Order: sequence, then C-alpha cells, then structure tokens
Amino acid sequence: MKLRMIALMASCLLLLACGPEKEVDVTAGWSAEKLYRSAKNEMANKNYSTAIEQYQILESRYPFGKYATQAQLDVGYAYYKFDEADAALAALDRFIKLNPRHEAVDYAYYLKGLANFGRGKSLLDSIYYRDKADYDKSILLTSYHDFQILLRRFPQSKYAVDSRQHLIYLRDKLASADLKIARFYASRDAWVAASNRAKFIILSYPGTGAVQPALEIQLAAYRQLGLNQLAADTQRIIDLNYSDGS
Repeated sequence: MKLRMIALMASCLLLLACGPEKEVDVTAGWSAEKLYRSAKNEMANKNYSTAIEQYQILESRYPFGKYATQAQLDVGYAYYKFDEADAALAALDRFIKLNPRHEAVDYAYYLKGLANFGRGKSLLDSIYYRDKADYDKSILLTSYHDFQILLRRFPQSKYAVDSRQHLIYLRDKLASADLKIARFYASRDAWVAASNRAKFIILSYPGTGAVQPALEIQLAAYRQLGLNQLAADTQRIIDLNYSDGS
C-alpha cells in the first residue's frame, strides 16, 4: 500500500515538473513612465492589443499620477484603432467622468464622435440593401450629439472644424436615411406615414438634398388622401423653390 502511495506521489510530482512554465511578465518592475512609453511605441507600430494591455497594466499598478490619467484616455484611442467601438466608448466615458476638467476632454468627445461615426457609416451602408420601413438610427444620432457637445462646450477646440464637417455629413445622411423610409411607406401606399416622414425631413433637415424629394412625396400623399388644398400649397412651394429643376 505504501509503495502504491509513493508511486502515485512520484507520478504527480513528475506531471507537475513537466507542466507548462508560467508566462513571464516582461513588464514586471517597470516604472509608470516606462510602461507608458512602451504602450505608445506599440501604438505607433499598430500593435493595438499589446498597447491596450500595457495601458491597463499601467493604471492598475500606478493608479495615480499623470501617466495613469493619460492612459485612461489613450486606451480609448487604442480601442478605437483596434475597431472595438463599444470598448472605446466605455473607456472614453470613464475618462470624461473621472476627469471632467481635463484639458483633453474635448478630444475625448471628438473620439466618441468618431467611434460612433464609424459604426453609423457601417449601419448606413447596410440600410441601402434592406427593405425595411424603419431601423435604429441611434448610433448616427449619438455621433451627431457627441460632435454637438464638443462644439457647444469647446467652440475654440482644434477639433472643432473637423467636427463641423462630420455634422454636415451626418445631417445629410440622416436626411437621406429618412427619405428612404418615406419612399418605403409611399411604395406600400401607406400615405399618412409617408406624409408624416416627409414632413419630418422638411422640418428637421432644411437645406439638404432630401427636402425636394420629400416635398414630392408629401405632394403625392396629399393627392392620394384627397387633401387638395394641401396638395396645391405643396405644389406652389415646389414651383417656387425648384422651378429651375434644382
């Protein structure tokens, strides 16, 4: 019996001895500055996963100080470049909450806008291949609001000009997306819904290329619904503003 126990213990020790070696932490003993510089270098080399890991190690080991604060922001950018929009947004929201008066808060809002903008463009690309009357525009609107916050709170920010350009683009795309919905309703003879959506476009996105086709949908809807006076009024608006075919 004792011999069996000894043999069993020997086998266990042998298995332990042959087991995998523990992974060596190459960052052990590194200072906050060294961790930060290493993470920045990984970012420069597009090794985003490694950079994210090192930013997280930095903050966990050295939670106080300028490097930890900067890591909270930079990890959001790293996630953004790594195409992890949800993680990027979570990191940026955390940075803003923890550092509401930091000099780079405008940049955090700018990155939030970009992260949602990227997701919104992907959504729009898919919309034009779907035959649905409605869809979730919250990503596009969230991006729009992120850029609006930046411009409202930091009108002199160096990111203001680009944010305005993104707002113009988003406004046009939101109008185009709503126009597709209005056309969907019209194609199914849902004229009340088509009229309501067209009215929303006209009121919400003046000056965009979606207004004229929205007026035409509204005109068709009024005619189909027997609202002759409203149809005549709409025709006059079209003639007055688009008589040159613009």
